Order: sequence, then structure tokens, then C-alpha cells
Amino acid sequence: MKNWTLAVGALLTGATFLLGGCSEVSKVVNKGGDTTCQEFNGHDDEKQRSEVSKMLKDKNGNEPSNMELSATRVAVSAYCKTIGKDSDKISNAML
Repeated sequence: MKNWTLAVGALLTGATFLLGGCSEVSKVVNKGGDTTCQEFNGHDDEKQRSEVSKMLKDKNGNEPSNMELSATRVAVSAYCKTIGKDSDKISNAML
């Protein structure tokens, strides 16, 4: 009986952990070029660099240089703060 109680407790704890984390998934997942301008503008510099880095890596197949990463981040930021709509993907800045 004690094993049954432990198993049920572990199952409930695991389910709570998984379901509680569902709302946080979008904050953890790096969508790269599919990140919207609204999301991008709401992130700190480190998260923005990570998203731009993934976008460039997905496009070119290799890690971007620091210079390319910095320049692209500035371009994406300018795009999203000027002509980009909240729903636009950051990859639109690279046209």
C-alpha cells in the first residue's frame, strides 16, 4: 500500500510540474526567425541575440560571427521599432 501511495504522489507531482510549465514554454523556446516583433521587443539583449543567432544559423547553416550577429540584431531592432508590425516575424527584416 505504501508503494501505491508513493507512486500516486509521484505521478501527481510530475503531472503538476508538466502542466504548470506549459504556460512557460513560449518563454523558453527559441523560435529564431519566427519570433514576432512584439516578442523580440519584449526580450532582453541576451535573448534577442540568441533569437537572431538562431535565425542566422538556420539560414546560413553555421554560427554567425559576432560582427554579423550584432549588425543583424541592430537591423532587426530598427525594423521592429519602425515599419514592422507586432505580428511580423523578425526574419522579415532580412529581405
